[in-house]
Amino acid sequence: MLGKNVFMVCYCVLSLCLSAVAEAPRVLCTTFPIYHATRNVVEGRKGVDVGLLLPANLGCPHDYSLTPADMQQIQKADVLVINGLGMEEFVGRPLQRANPKIKVVDSSKGIPGLIEQEGHHHHHHDEADGHDDEEEDDHDADRHHFNPHLFASPKTLALVVMNIADGLSGVDPEGAEIYKANAAKYSESLVALSGEVKKLKDTLANPRIITQHGAFDYFARDAGLEIVATIQSHPGQEPSAAEMLKLVGVVREKKPGAVFTEPQYPARIAETLSRETGIKVAKLDPVASGPESAPKDYYIKTMRENIEMLKKTLGTK
Repeated sequence: MLGKNVFMVCYCVLSLCLSAVAEAPRVLCTTFPIYHATRNVVEGRKGVDVGLLLPANLGCPHDYSLTPADMQQIQKADVLVINGLGMEEFVGRPLQRANPKIKVVDSSKGIPGLIEQEGHHHHHHDEADGHDDEEEDDHDADRHHFNPHLFASPKTLALVVMNIADGLSGVDPEGAEIYKANAAKYSESLVALSGEVKKLKDTLANPRIITQHGAFDYFARDAGLEIVATIQSHPGQEPSAAEMLKLVGVVREKKPGAVFTEPQYPARIAETLSRETGIKVAKLDPVASGPESAPKDYYIKTMRENIEMLKKTLGTK
């Protein structure tokens, strides 16, 4: 009789464990930086499957359109973690049609100190949370005024990571302790890294730069860099002849230390600008893309390489 009772207890415990694992959410992340952050948050939570919706090497998906394969991924997911602030123009009605029950975690919500975008556009999309469409459109229009590249600043990414942990904890309370502990640990590393970025304010000989597009605005603010111009007013859109002449004029007037390209975009315009003015060309990586199986410290290592590149290119006092 005792043996039978022990067997039943073991069976019940095993069933509960299997049930808990089975109920762990299937998490889908829109972009590489959000995917990388989420993987750090969920480490150790058994049964959680974290997938990446867009290709890891895509970069910022400002003008991306969902494919049939993307829609299939969305249909299978329980949670979609997004960058927010209008980065994902594609997560509107197509998302609701593909999976009306999916929970959306907006990793940008509530983050203070957002930088307003120059020449912003009033795009509208509907969050998949069951709210009134018109109300959501008004809310989203306001949020789209701001630069969405929070991930390029270790300081703001630390807040993004905590938002992801909070969002997943709400969906999966059983994993909340793991999510919040992981997020606290990773955020602590990011805050320490942001201290290294902040020291650049007193280190760089020439803090004036030109960037490819708005990816480094938050990083520049943290590092005390002055972005005197951007090559692309809208990502993927090359400057016109008149805009090129204006860039040449800015270089000659402001005398920036370098024009920085990104791995996700061609360097042709920057190289042309260099030939016209003699300005240095170098590369900075905002970690908008990366290897899908990137190690946990990939972001931190890449940002440290950016710090060293800035010192090397702009000189130190």
